[in-house]
Amino acid sequence: MSLLNNGIFIAIVAHALIGASLVWDKILLRETRSSSVVNYVFWLGAMSALGSLLAVLGMELPPLGVIALAFGAGVVHLAANYFYYKALKGGEASETLAIMGGFSPVATALIGIPLLKSQLAGMALWGFALMTAGGFFMFFSEKVPGSILPAMLLSAGLFGLTNVLQKIAFDQAHFIAGYVFFTAGTFAGALFFLARRKWRDEIFIQSEQAQPRNKFWYFVNRFVNGFGSFLIFLAISRANPAIVDAIQGLRYVIIFAGAYWITTRHPSWLQETFTGWTILAKSIATLLVIAGLFVAGLAGKDQPGGGAALGRIKVIPPWPIRALWTLTAPRRPAVAASILP
Repeated sequence: MSLLNNGIFIAIVAHALIGASLVWDKILLRETRSSSVVNYVFWLGAMSALGSLLAVLGMELPPLGVIALAFGAGVVHLAANYFYYKALKGGEASETLAIMGGFSPVATALIGIPLLKSQLAGMALWGFALMTAGGFFMFFSEKVPGSILPAMLLSAGLFGLTNVLQKIAFDQAHFIAGYVFFTAGTFAGALFFLARRKWRDEIFIQSEQAQPRNKFWYFVNRFVNGFGSFLIFLAISRANPAIVDAIQGLRYVIIFAGAYWITTRHPSWLQETFTGWTILAKSIATLLVIAGLFVAGLAGKDQPGGGAALGRIKVIPPWPIRALWTLTAPRRPAVAASILP
């Protein structure tokens, strides 16, 4: 199996990118004066419309039910991000990820039991268990503020639902079609934030007041996060969504190492509390995640990528290109008819 068709490998790269992006998100959120994250989440959803550019590669229009499923998954995904960033702003980055790492994969697995055809078994199940245990170990290593717990649990459940809905859509349609309508749903969810005048003011006034340097790094970070999210859904199209979600344990390693390095080297950017127990517990959790990745990698080595692998997508040029080709392509002379009696 090539690496580009290996859902586990793709998920590892994706979660590493998102982990680095989330550390920078926390730094940017500290510089935001407002306690609301509406401005932040709106632009996250608005920029997701760029995903529709994949349609230029050509795609087959899936059934209406699949379109509705992918579109709805996009709306749910933006709602999950809203509660996630609300908790991220209210707590430390390492605390927030610690909660997500344990509960989100479990939510994905439980929601997927009645809805998905394939379930985790054998080595894949052991890998999932090790990575999820690492997530819960991270959770118990932190004194999580009770104020952010409801938002994080709701976000974990919504992310789990998103993963399962997208997997169902990818199993019934090509990846590009499923992803395009997913991003359309995320964009539509972002437009909802324009309904209230208070939210509109937060979106546009805060954007105007933001420093040019912050704007630049925000959009760079959104690109990195968006590319990571794209890879997550590509991985889900080829592997069980529960194990793809469990690999987010790799984010803890990135966040833990990144937050610790920034706290010690650049405390003016980000400052988090690290005690002896916290460092020990997170180190153990990191070892569990690495062990889980190794076991999951062994389990996925010989398994074919399911769903809509890119190699199996039938690329159909969009209609303007097909029309242009029809008008300009050289015609073959109909000599066969003239030589027949």
